[in-house]
Amino acid sequence: MLKAERQNIILEQVEKNNRVVLEELSALLKVSTDTVRRDIKELSDRGMLKAVRGGAIHQSPLPPTFKQRQLIETKEKQIIANKLLDIIKPDQVILIDSGTTTVIAAQSLPKDIPLTVVTNSIPVASVLEDFQNIKVILIGGRVSQRTASTYGYEAIEAIRKIRADICLLGICNIDLKAGITGLDYEDCEVKKAMIETSRYIVALSTADKLGVLNPFYIAAANSIDLLITEKDPSSFDLAAYKEAGILIK
Repeated sequence: MLKAERQNIILEQVEKNNRVVLEELSALLKVSTDTVRRDIKELSDRGMLKAVRGGAIHQSPLPPTFKQRQLIETKEKQIIANKLLDIIKPDQVILIDSGTTTVIAAQSLPKDIPLTVVTNSIPVASVLEDFQNIKVILIGGRVSQRTASTYGYEAIEAIRKIRADICLLGICNIDLKAGITGLDYEDCEVKKAMIETSRYIVALSTADKLGVLNPFYIAAANSIDLLITEKDPSSFDLAAYKEAGILIK
């Protein structure tokens, strides 16, 4: 296993469990504790986590940055992106939300497909720069460093003027009772506008975000037309979402 792969797994474990232990990581990664210790030190030096005696913890109680989240669950996000490909049709207008999963989805689009993509995500606009058949409209507004996207009144008003065929929504968390929720009020207001103005809502979400809620409400869970996760659609964990009338892929 390459060092970068090991370090991605370490960051995933810290994100999921808030802490990691040297011996447990050594067994998981099948390397010595010295190797794990060196990886943790390097990640700590880069500000990705905080090294402590016997392991590591989150660098701070703040949510992980966009760059940190890009390193988490990359395989799962790629599975989600691959499932999306047969939904996108030529000449559609696609509204793409901010988020690390939506960036991978944008990267995975066919190079030759003609589309119009409207997005508030700076990384999404950047990765589509070389797609010659895709017209990209980057929504203006204030820039959030945490989400690498634009937000605020200007962004929301621009979104409300669009009637997108499909919205690719980056989910913060979704619970059938509490609905779709997020950590950042301004970002949630942008997502709410995207849902209201799009004909078909596709939520891209890793399974660990299901059944979880955050402080700020975006929309009811059944506002989503299609939910794409990395799991098999027949998974027991997804049964309740099917019963709520949400298509699963």
